[in-house]
Amino acid sequence: MAVARMIHCVPLKEKYKEVKGEREMNTYNPNPIDTSDVVLTPELLALTEKLAENTHDVWAKGRIEQGWKYGETRDDDKKLHPCLIPYSELPESEKEYDRNTALETIKLIHKLGYFIGS
Repeated sequence: MAVARMIHCVPLKEKYKEVKGEREMNTYNPNPIDTSDVVLTPELLALTEKLAENTHDVWAKGRIEQGWKYGETRDDDKKLHPCLIPYSELPESEKEYDRNTALETIKLIHKLGYFIGS
């Protein structure tokens, strides 16, 4: 976990440096499981919004614990971020980011053969 956090905090250029020089930045080829064929029930679609809000809250809590505060513009050096606000106040574009993460997670759970029930 500490290694992942450390890598995440390193500036992008340094992230791809190797001992003997620069590595091509486009060598990573993400290959997520295709969930385009998964159709979710209305109940699971409604769950997506709750998961999206919780995803935001988990992210925000982590940032705040790391010393970040709200700022109108993002400033990594001063640890200011404009999205350190309640989910309901986020711009729609930010909500969509969290919704997509939640939606793809639910669809992957289904695709892998698991059941979400109440």
